[in-house]
Amino acid sequence: MITRFLTAIAVALFALAAAAQDAFPTRPITMIVPFPPGGVADLTGRPIAAAMEKVLKQPIAPVNRSGAGGKVGYAAAANAKPDGYTVLMALSSVSIFPEVDNVFNLKPAYTLDQLIPIALISADPTILVVHASLPVKTAKEFVALARSRPNEIAFSSAGIYSTLHVAMEMVVQSARIKLRHVPFAGGGPAITALLGGHVAALSSGPAAAVAHLRSGKLRALACWGDKRLAAMPELPTFKELGYKDVEFYIWSALLAPRGTPEVAIKALRDAARKGVEDPEFKRVMAKLETPINYLDAPEFQTFWERDAERLLRTVRRIGKVEATK
Repeated sequence: MITRFLTAIAVALFALAAAAQDAFPTRPITMIVPFPPGGVADLTGRPIAAAMEKVLKQPIAPVNRSGAGGKVGYAAAANAKPDGYTVLMALSSVSIFPEVDNVFNLKPAYTLDQLIPIALISADPTILVVHASLPVKTAKEFVALARSRPNEIAFSSAGIYSTLHVAMEMVVQSARIKLRHVPFAGGGPAITALLGGHVAALSSGPAAAVAHLRSGKLRALACWGDKRLAAMPELPTFKELGYKDVEFYIWSALLAPRGTPEVAIKALRDAARKGVEDPEFKRVMAKLETPINYLDAPEFQTFWERDAERLLRTVRRIGKVEATK
């Protein structure tokens, strides 16, 4: 009887230990946001964290780890302990930095295979906007003007190799035109420069430009999506205008370090799926004029691979660009 009793206790303790091992989460989760407060990653990360907390019954703490255009935070997440308690709110720029390091023959701060997908949260194609004073009404007219004035038409961006730079370079390469690139330290200063007439064009997120389009200060010519924007159906896509490989999205997504236990990934995917349906999350995203484009991990993996390949091809064609002081 004593032997049976001890065996039963051992079996029960083993079952409890196994259950505890399978439980996730049992403590707070850190969400690395690789940009300062107020940007797309931060404005998307905080409400989705709040929505996912309701499902996981544990706090998710967004932590801003900005620097080097997002590279610092991306590297921190990629090299974090893969236990499920560190996740990353990434933007499409996560795909760019490893290839930029390769272009400069540097050891990459991280590689894409160090990260695995949880879910895509939003994906907004950028739009080509120009200052109202530029004498063009269509993308074709913009290209024609650029061909007649090589290196004279300036466009702004959030920095060298930033997503806004790479998106515009897709057009430059496909249309075989020459524009003058004027990089700034962020998307905010880039659109301010356009509004001030210091540059003539910008690849912008729709939400950042919509108020200025309504006021007549800026004019939209085309979009980088695979189909027309529902909010701007009059805008043709570059693809339908005949420009190849001109497709780009400002997307935000949750990633985790490779090696994260499957039980944690499953719980995080489930929380993200339910989180995007949360009424408060929907309200916040609608206020930001950012459409939710949820994809679960398998579908997002396919989307990410295609998107990354377009970005990498463009970066390779850009080649080395040194920052000027």
